[in-house]
Amino acid sequence: MVFQIFYLSPSNPPLSLQSKLKPQKNQLFLSLSLNFQNCFFQTIFLSKPKRPIKLRKTSGKMENLFRLVDYEDMFSKRCIWVNGPVIVGAGPSGLATAACLKQQGVPFMVLERAECIASLWQKRAYDRLKLHLPKQFCQLPNLPFPKDFPEYPTKKHFIDYLESYAQKFEINPRFNECVQCARYDETSGLWRVKTVATCGAAKSEFEYICRWLVVATGENAECVIPEIEGLGEFKGDVIHACEYKSGESFKGKKVVVVGCGNSGMELSLDLCNHNASPSMVVRSSVHVLPREVFGKSTFELAVLMLQWVPLWLVDKILLVLAWLVLGNMERFGLKRPSEGPLLLKNTKGKTPVLDIGTLEKIRSGDIKVVPEIKRFTNGCVEFVNGEKQHVDAVVLATGYRSNVPSWLQEGEFFSKNGFPKSPFPNGWKGNGGLYAVGFTRRGLSGASSDAMKIAQDIGQVWKQETRQKKQRTNACHRRCISQF
Repeated sequence: MVFQIFYLSPSNPPLSLQSKLKPQKNQLFLSLSLNFQNCFFQTIFLSKPKRPIKLRKTSGKMENLFRLVDYEDMFSKRCIWVNGPVIVGAGPSGLATAACLKQQGVPFMVLERAECIASLWQKRAYDRLKLHLPKQFCQLPNLPFPKDFPEYPTKKHFIDYLESYAQKFEINPRFNECVQCARYDETSGLWRVKTVATCGAAKSEFEYICRWLVVATGENAECVIPEIEGLGEFKGDVIHACEYKSGESFKGKKVVVVGCGNSGMELSLDLCNHNASPSMVVRSSVHVLPREVFGKSTFELAVLMLQWVPLWLVDKILLVLAWLVLGNMERFGLKRPSEGPLLLKNTKGKTPVLDIGTLEKIRSGDIKVVPEIKRFTNGCVEFVNGEKQHVDAVVLATGYRSNVPSWLQEGEFFSKNGFPKSPFPNGWKGNGGLYAVGFTRRGLSGASSDAMKIAQDIGQVWKQETRQKKQRTNACHRRCISQF
């Protein structure tokens, strides 16, 4: 099935209707051509008709296709037929999928709710952020990082890389367009994606009709705000890590950082370096590994070892290396889980922390490790062990979650937590032309892997149907013109 859409100016109506219709001011002709099972159909909308559109001759399946768009709905919002997949999200996952589709010769449309690509990196990342893994494990398909980039690219480096990536593959998302809902229409076998586009104070509604839908909103679409007694009444500053930029504004203040993942550890270090007094809340056990061992990336060593030895043994080796480099951290309040770091990552998606200097500050006492918070009272925080501490500010390094359940009306492929039900490597393809990219819990390398699979899968169908279309070029087409 191939869709093409043409917007014609009032001064140039379709030739077939020039003798019947008189163009008037502010009228817009919309010619929609559909190639459906060797039959050619064309309908032209001039303005909202006084009665429902009637078709002279249609097959049963064609009638179902025209029922796809509600009669009143057609003229209350702009309805756009997309000749290819719709990709929701212009982060690294969405860009990677678009680039791979471009390589396959498949057209696409990318929808992005923010005003820029990679909004998580550009709008919600702290200044000192760097990629935690070497650049060769973070590059997107078909474009390596520049050779002059450091081993661990900075936030600015990575944003520049993504901008050049979008430019190279001519990816032009529709920005400021937020998807409200997306559902699969069983009757027509197509996806309906409804959005609201914002331009200043003005808002416009759109509905995209497509055969394939690629969900690329990722694992980190929405902030997670924990429910802690008294937090709403706390008189000090309370921000999520997505709002944190630098520790400069916290100089001389006592700050509680809730969370001990990579973000919590790094924000605590940044606060300490800016002469703040951070206390890091550790609510559960956590694996802390050195970022490098003997000058080699810990992650790179793990990847190499996994080629020769089983995962459980690699976990054992990593823990021994961590003990040799970092020592015993339990006496500082950091307890290790019973499961190994790689096993825990694969089964529960919990990423081990790669230390970049935080542990040294914990040993020196510059960063204090505290237990879970019981409640906030006025300017104080009370911990579960009964201790109380005066604090000036709270930083919630409590992570992010998927927002897919809030807009995708589907229950077979995605679970309630917004992740595909099938684990990696089988969580990239659903039914009815539904795909997911960026949900592997394996970072940018996992997203790149899924992007290539998705593009190859759609590309095979696209190329096959394109060949069939060329073979039918000289065939006679039945035409059906709608009457008003």
